[in-house]
Amino acid sequence: MSTRRILTALGLGVAGLLLVIVAFTTWYTVDASEQAVVITFGKADTTVTDSGLHFKLPWPIQKAEVLSKETFSLSFGYKQDKGGELVSFDKETKMITGDEYIVLTDLVVQWKITEPQKYLFNSLNPKEILHDATSASIRSVIGSSTIDSALTDGKAEIEGKTRDLLATLMEKYDVGISVQSVKLQDVELPNIEVRAAFTAVTDARETKNTKINEAKKYENKKKSEAIGERDAIKSRAIGEKTARIEQAHGDVSLFNQLHAEYAKNKAITRQRLVLETLEQVLPKAKLYIMNDNGETVKYLPLQQLESGTPPPVVEEKDGGGTNE
Repeated sequence: MSTRRILTALGLGVAGLLLVIVAFTTWYTVDASEQAVVITFGKADTTVTDSGLHFKLPWPIQKAEVLSKETFSLSFGYKQDKGGELVSFDKETKMITGDEYIVLTDLVVQWKITEPQKYLFNSLNPKEILHDATSASIRSVIGSSTIDSALTDGKAEIEGKTRDLLATLMEKYDVGISVQSVKLQDVELPNIEVRAAFTAVTDARETKNTKINEAKKYENKKKSEAIGERDAIKSRAIGEKTARIEQAHGDVSLFNQLHAEYAKNKAITRQRLVLETLEQVLPKAKLYIMNDNGETVKYLPLQQLESGTPPPVVEEKDGGGTNE
């Protein structure tokens, strides 16, 4: 084989290799949960956040570093081994409170990559910086808290202060990481007896809060019942007031009508009022009709005539009244 043919074969091989490199390094894909940084000759060029197929210059001119946009978790003080068991690091989690007690503190930090270029180029190991900043933040907050607060009802405040301090540190370090949340997993004492005593204190406080809530619930119930009863009394009073006013208006109207009739014929109206009053006062009384001279006349049983009962026999006597 001649030298010319050998050189031709080598040239074709190099060309084929270059074509393969061009074919496989001029495009890349970005998922919806990813972001990418295009690097040109080792320098960050552009950040790509749109998902889909993208093109670039072939390697070694440009390359694409694809990073996730999802939220990551950093476990401080423990980790899971391959078998799923939790492995704790007591040396890492031992801290001293403001009143000089030793506690073991585990927590989880939720974080995201918000600036990919800074994440890639501003630090060799951003995760290690985040871990160290987490340690510094939680130790600072625990060091300014009391043991009672750290073990009982002050955990939410400790979480908030740790998150704020950690976020400030990561912003200062400028490594492209944003802290989303900090969650305390456990704060406990290394001594079993002291731990049990604080657990009893925690249970007592929870019982106290439960009793207070029950008392407030009972108070609100009684207040609601009292308000309901008050409103019912008011409603009845308003109804009775309205009824009495209407009754008074009716009585006034009746009196005006009677007065008008009385003005027309005083004697007849007066006698009618007397008879109606007697009917109301003595509803079961029997009526006798007599003449003006006091002599007895025929007995007229008006009630029995109205009810349909036959009238009794009446005897007349001189100078006397009428008897049945």
